[in-house]
Amino acid sequence: MDVTDPAADPADQRTTAADTTPRRPSLSPSRAADFKTCPLLYRFRTIDRLPERKSRAAVRGTLVHAVLERLYDLPQPERTVAAARELVEPAWAELREEPGVAELFEPGEGEPAAESLEAWLASAGALVETYFRLEDPTRIQPHGREELVEVTLPDGLLLRGYVDRLDVARNGALRVVDYKTGGMPREAFEAKALFQMKFYALVLWRTRGVVAAQLKLIYLKDGDVLTYAPDEAELLRFERTLQAIWAAIGKAVETGDFRPNRSRLCSWCDHQAFCPSFGGTPPPFPAEAAAAAGWRTTLPVEVVG
Repeated sequence: MDVTDPAADPADQRTTAADTTPRRPSLSPSRAADFKTCPLLYRFRTIDRLPERKSRAAVRGTLVHAVLERLYDLPQPERTVAAARELVEPAWAELREEPGVAELFEPGEGEPAAESLEAWLASAGALVETYFRLEDPTRIQPHGREELVEVTLPDGLLLRGYVDRLDVARNGALRVVDYKTGGMPREAFEAKALFQMKFYALVLWRTRGVVAAQLKLIYLKDGDVLTYAPDEAELLRFERTLQAIWAAIGKAVETGDFRPNRSRLCSWCDHQAFCPSFGGTPPPFPAEAAAAAGWRTTLPVEVVG
């Protein structure tokens, strides 16, 4: 995630056939973080599914993730800086075909005082090059990349998320790796940064019966690494935290009562026009869509036919 854009998390950009198939409600690290940050933001993104603008920061993060994923398609001896640099252009050629991406680089479009496309691509290449100072990909053979992990807890809560990279040692030890194109957070914000990683660790523990030996966040902007080793008791506490978040989400959906929570992060929100904190009015709660998606709500649902 780029520190200048809280929404610039490639995990939010992933869309697969499985994602577009109707399924019962689930909780992901990003959506759990949304609800903790601002319940109304969660509603806009998950229930209303209001459109959001793409940003160059988010697209750059997606591009860098794609390059690092493809790097590990190469034979181990061929995973060099030069080879990684050569992967940037073909990855960009595919990414720019996605809706809303090419428009970011049209004259008069994009962000204020935006850099040129050439400079933007060079900045993505520089982030990829930084990666080689932090790990030696010729000595790593990932068990999984961009891997969907999910589990249904005993109370019925479905947890889903995508792991950037999963390494498995010969002795079965797990390492969960996540790439960030922003800078390493200050110590006071480390817990928030690790929230996503603990989520993955919990799912892996519940599905594999193994507590991850290491959670590793790689910050490419400034070349820092944050590592953490969870334990079983901590994951149990974290599971209860997620269940409490889910219960609060369920209550909010049932009543349609999603409160805004104004903070400094509001500066990056696309939905201020609908937010009471900024004088806006939210659209009517889409009870019918919520019910069709498997949510339970006490609000009136229009019956058609």
